[in-house]
Amino acid sequence: MAAQALLKRLPLAATRASVAFELDGQAVCGYQGDTVLTAVLSLNNTVRHADYSGLPRSGFCLMGACQDCWMQTIDGVRLRACSTPLEAGMRLVTGSAAAPVQDDVP
Repeated sequence: MAAQALLKRLPLAATRASVAFELDGQAVCGYQGDTVLTAVLSLNNTVRHADYSGLPRSGFCLMGACQDCWMQTIDGVRLRACSTPLEAGMRLVTGSAAAPVQDDVP
């Protein structure tokens, strides 16, 4: 994971229940009510690397209108990080460690 998170949490976040998940093979925690994007960017400075340029991406519109925050699970399932609620046990990847994208994903 990156050395510095893109988002900084307010102390109020710690009053919510923690949610354990995995990011790039490391056990980490977010908070109940987080989107995947919030949880990941509170720990890292990117959600993925662009398919063609390889440049880091961190979301753009933050409301589900663009394609910048797509992430994958370790199984290759794609999800839109800005509008997907964080769930306990998610296994997310920001790099190429994911399986190939599944065709049945909308």
